[in-house]
Parts: sequence; structure tokens; C-alpha cells
Amino acid sequence: MPIRSLKGGVTALLAVLIFIAGVWAQSSGLIDEFLFYLPDVQYLVVGHLQLTAISGGLAIAVAVPLGILLSRPGMARWAESLMQVLNVGTTIPTLAVLALSMSFLGIGIVPAVFGLFVATLLPIARNTYVGLKGVSPALMEAAAGIGMSPAQRLFRVELPNALYVIFAGIRTALAINVGTVPLAFLIGAGGLGELIFTGIDLYDTVMMLSGAIPTALLAIVVDALIASIAFLVVPRGVNPARA
Repeated sequence: MPIRSLKGGVTALLAVLIFIAGVWAQSSGLIDEFLFYLPDVQYLVVGHLQLTAISGGLAIAVAVPLGILLSRPGMARWAESLMQVLNVGTTIPTLAVLALSMSFLGIGIVPAVFGLFVATLLPIARNTYVGLKGVSPALMEAAAGIGMSPAQRLFRVELPNALYVIFAGIRTALAINVGTVPLAFLIGAGGLGELIFTGIDLYDTVMMLSGAIPTALLAIVVDALIASIAFLVVPRGVNPARA
């Protein structure tokens, strides 16, 4: 079966399922119950996105230069060891990282941002490092042969050819970040976790889903946004979507 036909069939099936779910929700009165929490969702989404933007922005600002630094020839013997240090952020459960952050920084936004920053750091740094190390040696030799300095080779050859891999790491990291932010509610940082965990405590399924569904949708939207930016920024010959 052609891939396009398969994708069309899956899309049609999803549309039918969404329509059926919508009809069932309307007939059962669930839509009215969800609408009751809409003002809370609108308020909490803002805080959720703020936590994602701050922690994710800090992670990108630190991890990309760090990945570049570790990819330099002079850092070859230390690169993997330092990557394992960064790996601590993903090895330790995020809830434990947030708890440790709370122990040193108190409760609120600051420890939440720090914990999310640590959890988001590795995928971006790792992909930056791998992307730069994966640039063809032939391109590097050609750049050196025409007299480019190391800085010129980095900005004109290495980074453009590594952008697709770097953006893949950013997409992964921010999707994880959005899905992890609800845990920040447990240390007083707000976000959609307020509806999720309060709904669990009260055995209120609608309240819980009023936080869980927007969280899932935000992850999809953020992933699509980063993918769109990558499509526009990554050079045509490097981005498979533009090949």
C-alpha cells in the first residue's frame, strides 16, 4: 500500500474517532464539565508556558555552547566523561531532582526552573556534540584547504551541517520539558499540574483531564513549532524534509 494512502487512511480514522468522541462527550454532558474548568486552564497554561520557556531557554543557552566546546579536538579526552556528568539529570527521576532543588532553593519557581533546566540539558548538549562530530571530514578538509580559520569552519561549515541534529535534540528536550512541568506544582511552582494532581486527590476525572489534555496538546504544539523553525532555518541540503 502506498505511504500516502496509508497516511490518508490513518487521518480519516482519527477524524472519525474524534467525531465519535465529540458526539459522546456532548451527549453525556462532559463538555459542560470541561468548560467549567476553562478559566483555570487559561490561567494555568500561562504559568506552564513560562516555566517551559525559562527553563528551556536557559538549557538551550547553556547546552548548545557546551556541546560546541566538547566537540573541539582539545576536549576529546574529556568529552564523554563530561557527558556522563550531564547524564545525571536524566538518570535521576525528575521528581527527585525537583525535591533536591527544593531542599537547597526552597519552594516556588526558582527550584522548579533549576530542576527542569537540569532535566532538559542533556538531549540538547548531546545532539549538539554528535551533530558537530558527525560533519563529513571531507568538508572539514576542504574548508581548511581554502584557508578558513577554525572559527570560520565552525560557523560556516560545522554548525550549518549540524543544525538538523541540534534541532532534533531541542525538540526532544522541550517535549520532555512540557510534559514534566506538571510535577513543578508539587513544589509550589504552579502550572497545569495543579489540575492534574488536585483531580487525582479528589478522584475528579474531569479536573484531572482538564490539566492532562492541555499538557499533551502543548507538547504537540511546541514540537510542531520547533519543527517549523527547523524547516525554515536548516539548510536545504541538510534537512531531509527539504531535500
